[in-house]
Amino acid sequence: MNREEARQILMLYRPGTADAEDPQIALALALARQDAELARWLEEHCARRNALRAEFRQITVPAGLKEQIISEHSARARMIYWRPRIALAVAAVMGLLVFLGTFGPWPSRRPNDDTLAVYQNQMVGIALRGYGMDLSTNDPAQIRNYLAQNQAPADYVLPAALQNAVATGCAIEGWQKVKVSMICFRTGRTLPPNQSSDLWLFVVDRASLKNAPADGPARFAAVNRLITAVWSLNGKVYLLGTEGDESTIRKYL
Repeated sequence: MNREEARQILMLYRPGTADAEDPQIALALALARQDAELARWLEEHCARRNALRAEFRQITVPAGLKEQIISEHSARARMIYWRPRIALAVAAVMGLLVFLGTFGPWPSRRPNDDTLAVYQNQMVGIALRGYGMDLSTNDPAQIRNYLAQNQAPADYVLPAALQNAVATGCAIEGWQKVKVSMICFRTGRTLPPNQSSDLWLFVVDRASLKNAPADGPARFAAVNRLITAVWSLNGKVYLLGTEGDESTIRKYL
């Protein structure tokens, strides 16, 4: 996730709510803690949100407005009585809309949560935050058997170079109500204590991603601290990630 992607996600963030528990917002907030420029922007964004919240709380709904709307009795007389107060309420809301237009955009909808970019961020987050290995083994056949027995993608095709990497096990993750196979490898680099893998392959059905790539060469992108390669083959989308640069990950394709 880069700074601009984090900024777009954080446009939806409402301080003081459960929004921070959303996986994508949590990743963006973590990046803001490491990026001074993004942190300054987030502080200003939260200040605007809090100001708007305070303004909305000061708007008083005219007493009896509900009864006025639903009542059929003396409708015309009621409308004549309440019209000035309704106009004041509308004017207040319009003033807030002008405030929004002046001091910051208001997101019209949440970004699609079934896109390739969101999937990449979520899977990379799993690799970096830590995970529980469902099966620890260096035997590729055992890994395939375990995934197949648990209805996760097991008919994947590994690039020739990746077949030579040392496997450490696998896990089954979730995405859009489908299962994702996570196959873990070691590159041979020295790892921190309690870390068994530093190269991760995620395999998911192509139909679960709205803008999955067509079959063809891998696409490379930096996501958080990892360099990733994404490609499609035979109805599956493959996401390979490790620390390093494009030349690092090309060695396994």
